[in-house]
Amino acid sequence: MPVTIAILAAGEGARLKSRRPKVLHEVAGDSLLGHVIRTAAALAPRQVVAIVGHEADAVREAFVARWATLNPRLQPLVVAQAERRGTAHALRMTEAVLQGATGTLLTLSGDAPLLRAETLRRLLATHVETGAAATALSATMATPTGYGRILRGADGGFDRIVEERDATPAEKAVTEINAGVYAFQLEGLFEVLARISNDNAQGEYYLPDALALLRAAGRPVQIVHHPDAEEARGVNTRAELAAVAEAFRRRKVAELMAAGVTFLDPATAYVEADARIGMDTVVYPNVHIEGQTIIGENCRIHTGARLVNARLGDDVTVRDYSLVFDSRLDDRTSVGPFAHLRLNAHLHEAAAVGNFVEVKQSSLGAGAKAMHLSYLGDAALGERVNIGAGTITCNYDGKQKHRTIIEDGAKIGSDTMLVAPVRVGEGAMTGAGAVVTEDVPPNALVAGVPAKVKKTLT
Repeated sequence: MPVTIAILAAGEGARLKSRRPKVLHEVAGDSLLGHVIRTAAALAPRQVVAIVGHEADAVREAFVARWATLNPRLQPLVVAQAERRGTAHALRMTEAVLQGATGTLLTLSGDAPLLRAETLRRLLATHVETGAAATALSATMATPTGYGRILRGADGGFDRIVEERDATPAEKAVTEINAGVYAFQLEGLFEVLARISNDNAQGEYYLPDALALLRAAGRPVQIVHHPDAEEARGVNTRAELAAVAEAFRRRKVAELMAAGVTFLDPATAYVEADARIGMDTVVYPNVHIEGQTIIGENCRIHTGARLVNARLGDDVTVRDYSLVFDSRLDDRTSVGPFAHLRLNAHLHEAAAVGNFVEVKQSSLGAGAKAMHLSYLGDAALGERVNIGAGTITCNYDGKQKHRTIIEDGAKIGSDTMLVAPVRVGEGAMTGAGAVVTEDVPPNALVAGVPAKVKKTLT
């Protein structure tokens, strides 16, 4: 069904006590606003408009950039609410850009990131099927503090919504809350918004009052009660931010378990929204999987590992307390424990990196190994290369970085210093403690400080 979406993102979030705009605080790998944008984009709207206010430029930039990653063909609209005078006033700011628009307007809050697209589709379907002038989403909360309450008449139908600050003790006892999500018929909506009064405890123009005005005019208003109150959670405090982050974490872990991933301790797994994990992979306790990380099938991710924008093939093992950032591990590779891969490190099939090894912007060929206490930076290792303990690629001369190339089958002795730029030829070997400052010919043994050719290997 064609729908226009308005996202209210003008709030300051004073209770967060932050210099950052509320909607740009991050949970589960995206900003609060970013999660709302994802949900909005999933509905394939014909138009989307954001209302910005506090730190308007930063929020506008973030909104436009995030939307472009999801639906670059639709140019989003942004309007400013210079004075924060309530949610109805915020929506009125869209009148000029939505002039002449018809059909359904769906309003979302930029600080309520947990709503699912399927929940909103249900709301929209009810709105259209019943011919309602307005439809609101509600939920039941055992402790509804901070939320507006849905008040119903004797027949159980909608009467009005009362904000908590304006509610009587009896009204505060109501547990059906307003989720702050509305579908409106666009025709005539702005005339109704113009009639809303600010005669209330906060001196603001409340968007929920539009529903009462529509009902008083004899137009149908619907309430869609949603059984999962957690989706309605908004964020106004750091505690609520943490609660939303926890909800995302539980949701993602449950989704992955349903798809065949084992979590040995689901309560301690931190997995962000965009991560993908293949079936029969086992995730141990206290693992962090962040960003655009993709993990193949039948992998083992051990305790304390952190993967950020990592790409793992099948049958990969990441041992305890290893860090893998922006790097690729092909099938049957292993890392750690206590290893650190970063800046596009690439382990080809069956390569292995062991304890206290750092690999930065380097590749290890198939079957290559660096098992102990080494630094490999700006290096390319061929197939079956073996790196002895304590090896360092000395890649920085004080002014710029240089490359080290180690060809297939080479063996690098313990405590070797490879002073780049340097190449070790195929099948060559360095003696323990060698300082290699010149290229090593294929099948040569070099040793000493500086390293010199001692013999040719047969």
